[in-house]
Amino acid sequence: MSDFPFLIAMIAVPAVGAAVVAALPRGRDLLAKQVALGVSLVVLLLAVLTTLAFDVDGERFQLTTAVSWIPDFGSEFALGVDGIALVMLLLIGVLVPLVVAASWHEADAGSRPARVFFAWLLLLEAMMVGVFAATDVLLFYVFFEAMLVPMYFLIGSFGGPRRQYAAVKFFVYSLVGGLVMLASVIGLYVVSTSQLGEGTFAFDALRQLDIDPDVQKLLFLGFFIAFAIKAPLVPFHTWLPDSGAEAPIGGSVLLVGVLDKVGTFGFLRYCLPLFPDASRSFAPFVLVLAVVGILYAALLAMGQSDMKRLVSYTSISHFGFIALGIFAFTTEAATGAVLYMVNHGLATGLLFLVVGMLISRGGSRQIRDYGGVAAKAPLLAGAFLVAGLASLALPGTNSFVSEFLVLIGAFPERPVFTVLATIGIILAALYVLLMYQRTMHGPARGVLLQEDPAEPLPADPLPSGGGATATAARTAPHRTLRVLDLSRRELAVVAPLVVLIIALGVYPQPLIDLIEPAVVATLGDLGAPGGTDR
Repeated sequence: MSDFPFLIAMIAVPAVGAAVVAALPRGRDLLAKQVALGVSLVVLLLAVLTTLAFDVDGERFQLTTAVSWIPDFGSEFALGVDGIALVMLLLIGVLVPLVVAASWHEADAGSRPARVFFAWLLLLEAMMVGVFAATDVLLFYVFFEAMLVPMYFLIGSFGGPRRQYAAVKFFVYSLVGGLVMLASVIGLYVVSTSQLGEGTFAFDALRQLDIDPDVQKLLFLGFFIAFAIKAPLVPFHTWLPDSGAEAPIGGSVLLVGVLDKVGTFGFLRYCLPLFPDASRSFAPFVLVLAVVGILYAALLAMGQSDMKRLVSYTSISHFGFIALGIFAFTTEAATGAVLYMVNHGLATGLLFLVVGMLISRGGSRQIRDYGGVAAKAPLLAGAFLVAGLASLALPGTNSFVSEFLVLIGAFPERPVFTVLATIGIILAALYVLLMYQRTMHGPARGVLLQEDPAEPLPADPLPSGGGATATAARTAPHRTLRVLDLSRRELAVVAPLVVLIIALGVYPQPLIDLIEPAVVATLGDLGAPGGTDR
């Protein structure tokens, strides 16, 4: 089974599926949805089979494929996975079918046909697989830039009222970061030419180079800036709240759940092994950015009235924990960081999906327009609660194990940064629970709640008492929120994520077993304690 080209298939299947969906005639949107769902389930199956074919005790990179691509530049279409890349492919395989199902009706509301939405979604899946599976640095760069295109169109054509602004901001930030990285990619090629006699972009060859420490710093910065924008770390973060808020819910799930992980994945895959001296030199600076991001984004999240912007800011705070784990340079912390990447994708993916389901019922992203939803939609409220508790890393949920490993692994090496980071845990409890309490419990605020759409509305839904509030309510347009509980389709979307959140909170060892050998090998390239050069 290990001889089967799983990685090429995981790129080719959604790419071909995207072309098929895009070529469907007008009016065949239902067929487009069915094809997209079927293709995404095939990719999930391939991800599972790839995991079964992966030998935890085997070579660092497995299931490798290399085809001559640009021989004049020593570049190959080379793919392979270690444990870190493999768990990200599993995350992609799980999230995309759920996003397709969750977007079944939402895609119809865009300015373009629904088949266009699902074609871009499948193309994005192919690009995401490619960026995590590439073992040629130039090929990685191509996928890194190419995946911007489908996300740009998903935001710009199917997003919220400010979608064009958010799409352009996302594209410009990411493109500029990618161009800076391209300069470092070219620099690596030049260094490889001088040391090996011929240039190469192969990761295994590049990590054997003996690069001057001063040159390392320059090359490191090119990669770091691109990855810090993508992650994002403060102060490179300003594009994410706009993009996360304006993207369609399915786009937001993949943007925060997967695309942003390319940044933290890049730190581990490229910055640490290729530039070990520079990584150690810049580590205190990166740790400052990580802790500032944890606290600053958490405080901003507490002040948000828009639910989607709030969830976006929580992700920036969580990425600070991931960066802390990576640049602590210990096996426990780095393993926790990679596990955090997966668990954050599951927890925040569920949170975005549930928020989207609530918005589809109420027609508003504002927290103040909701209240008392749990009494009318207990299943929706329950899914919201699980997602919120996972986001604040409650023991028993998947995020707790990740956060615990990061903190316990970072404290011996970086005690000050670790102690400051723990303040973010307290703030996370505040912003998550306040959002849940204000939307799910208490009296209705700003809207009326009805369980049955056919039930007549009360004659006078005004707040008690007089004054400016009552006067404003009488003059404002009448707004109603008809809250229905989760449909069978929506239950099928949220149930797998709820199960995974609880299951990985109780027993995360299978993922840890996949991740830890790759982390040890990465730290071995860095020369950190506990690492081995495999």
